[in-house]
Amino acid sequence: MIEIDGSYGEGGGQILRSSLTLSALTGQPLHIHHIRANRRQPGLRTQHLAALDAMTELSQAEVDGAKIHSQEVIFRPRQNRTGRYRFDIHTAGALSLVLQTIFLPLSFTEGRSQITLTGGTHVQWSPVFHYLSEQWLPIIQQLGYRLELELVQAGFYPRGGGEVHVKILPAQALRPFTCLDRGELLGIRGLSGVANLADEIAKRQKHQALRRLYAICKESKIKTIRLPSPVKGTFVLLKALFSKCGSACYTALGAPGKPAERVADEAVDPLLSFLKTEATVDHFLADQLLLPLAMVEGTSQFRTNAVTQHLRTNAHIIQTFLDVPIKIEGDIDQPGEVKIEGLDKTRWMDLQ
Repeated sequence: MIEIDGSYGEGGGQILRSSLTLSALTGQPLHIHHIRANRRQPGLRTQHLAALDAMTELSQAEVDGAKIHSQEVIFRPRQNRTGRYRFDIHTAGALSLVLQTIFLPLSFTEGRSQITLTGGTHVQWSPVFHYLSEQWLPIIQQLGYRLELELVQAGFYPRGGGEVHVKILPAQALRPFTCLDRGELLGIRGLSGVANLADEIAKRQKHQALRRLYAICKESKIKTIRLPSPVKGTFVLLKALFSKCGSACYTALGAPGKPAERVADEAVDPLLSFLKTEATVDHFLADQLLLPLAMVEGTSQFRTNAVTQHLRTNAHIIQTFLDVPIKIEGDIDQPGEVKIEGLDKTRWMDLQ
């Protein structure tokens, strides 16, 4: 049984989610303790329990400790199976994090899976749906993973109520990811979206972002959109495109009393900071690529604008389960380079 200290390093919910994914992939039972022990509200919250319940169902696992506030879980996976699933978060908990927990085990099973996820689609401290669709998904597909995402309706804090449909097919012809020179900045593309709010808010967000971006990139274009949703909400997404490889994507969310211009600034500021570095992927994507790349045979290598504690913690969890070399160069919160040697076919067959 793999033993994981949930308070290690960054100490957040990602330790639980990555551990569950790896346990289901390898078939190794898991004992995780001190889950989110240093958080203001330690233990399992609603979205963490949703990820655990989802993994329990799709891997036909035996589990102990699956309850709110639990700081200890024992998880014994059996066999991952495809099928039609529905996983509900009855709050604004981030459904994107549940998706990223389950997609790898389902990518290495035979047949198609169709999943309905409900909960928060555009909430703080997690990748919003449009970050997944515009930034994460294209590179995941480039690696050879096969999944499709559809936003049925958006869910914002505090009520949630969003819904996303997902199709996952078996991964095919997986390819490593090497991106050390991004080349020139070709353009910046963006979205400014509102749900159940005046179009003027989306336009103000757009115009504020463009006013600041034109100075560095005349090829900046932002589209305004309206989102179907049971609640009110607003967001901005900005993505930088480069001539050789890589991309950077940053988002910001509105809130009651927050001016539209401030929402735009919260997306523009980190993008401008990124462009001052030689990074090829943003620090959010760097963390989210680590586990998928561990399953891809060959050497993957890229540069990120900031080495985060989240990234180093995720690498530690992966190497607890898998014999894959991961080298992260750079100080915390400074630009760095990541190199990972994914599982070769022989080691992968041994796990199966």
